[in-house]
Amino acid sequence: MPLVDLVMPKMGESIMEATILKWHKHPGDAVKQDETVLEIATDKVDSEVPSITEGVVEEVLYKVNDVVPIGSVIARIRTANGTAASSGPSYAATPIQMAAASHRTEVSGSPGPAQASVGSNRFYSPLVLNIAAGEGIPLSELENIPGSGNEGRVTKKDILQYLADRRQPAGKGLVTSSPAPHYQGADSIGHRLPEPTSLPAQSPMPVYSGNVEIVEMDRMRRLIADHMVRSVHTSPHVTSFAEADVTHMVHWRDKVKKEFEKRENTKLTFTPLFIEAVVRCIKKYPLINSSVDGDKIIIKKDINIGMAAALPSGNLIVPVIHNADQLNLNGLARKVNTLADNARQNKLRPEDTQGGTFTLTNVGSFGSLMGTPIINQPQVAILAVGAIKKRPVVLETPEGDAIVIRHMMYLSLSYDHRIVDGSLGATFCSAVARELENFTPDREL
Repeated sequence: MPLVDLVMPKMGESIMEATILKWHKHPGDAVKQDETVLEIATDKVDSEVPSITEGVVEEVLYKVNDVVPIGSVIARIRTANGTAASSGPSYAATPIQMAAASHRTEVSGSPGPAQASVGSNRFYSPLVLNIAAGEGIPLSELENIPGSGNEGRVTKKDILQYLADRRQPAGKGLVTSSPAPHYQGADSIGHRLPEPTSLPAQSPMPVYSGNVEIVEMDRMRRLIADHMVRSVHTSPHVTSFAEADVTHMVHWRDKVKKEFEKRENTKLTFTPLFIEAVVRCIKKYPLINSSVDGDKIIIKKDINIGMAAALPSGNLIVPVIHNADQLNLNGLARKVNTLADNARQNKLRPEDTQGGTFTLTNVGSFGSLMGTPIINQPQVAILAVGAIKKRPVVLETPEGDAIVIRHMMYLSLSYDHRIVDGSLGATFCSAVARELENFTPDREL
């Protein structure tokens, strides 16, 4: 009876590792094809890994909370049908069901120092390349790091040891340097993700005065915290504000929402209307839909809008509406509601949180008038929309100025000042406000 290897599946672009949350099957347990064997997690979503065959679990190779590289064998299943596993998974229907092939990046044709040859055929894992990019190590320097891996490949341990040695002051005798950080891998947007660290064993426990309750951050909250701190350290944030009179849009939605829900079997919220306006403005100002790679600006042709959604735990997640510019209002409303429902029910797929190029967050849904959101790296801008409130405002009419009651809303755009100047940031924010103000009140469904 042959053994079939179950490997850690590919969870999305730039994700190199995943954490084992729970084993549903243990050695000796029978398992059917497509039955859940274990649960795993990245920094964004939790997912189930199904069995690729029917049989009996022979062994599991990792424990709960272990961080496992993509493509690693995590369990072995003994089959009774006498057929061994094929080299490629025939069951692959979604990314979570796809076993990862070897993740090797070939770097060639880049001249370095004398020791490095032109057209080098040396391979580097994406994790090693991410660490090198984050530490400013050029290819020429990377080529000269001794590798302890198979065929002389540079491993994570090799590059971290190299960084620790490089940080040691020159000309000193015995120097006790701080240990290099242990990197868990790369997050969903390709940045290095440090493992949460704990206090050294010899450090005394901190003492908190007063009547306090100490609550440990859960895994997602720690990852969100790391992501936010990294964003602030990466991008110089600037925020511009605008005010929009959305009276026409509010009245139109109030008029058609029941008919829309009855016809489309989904609710019409304000979010798809906001996304429509954002998409139109991105087409006018494409630099807003970009990312930064060193000294290069990567302008994205796809318009993939991330929308911040609240989870039952209180944490936030950002599912992505891919190719939002190709969807009409009906399609946007359906997609928004589906992603929001899946987020609340913890049913998001890995690909649902990948590939965003611009993010919209509705702080008004929590009652806030405005906010100063933090950029979702590696994007360069994020728009916050505040609560819609009735206020007296001055309205200019052909007969003169008049004080009237209007539905007003604040918008705030945070942007990366490395490539988005204040003029572009303020212009884009104002353009979205004008799009909302110029909403057609007699628009057809």
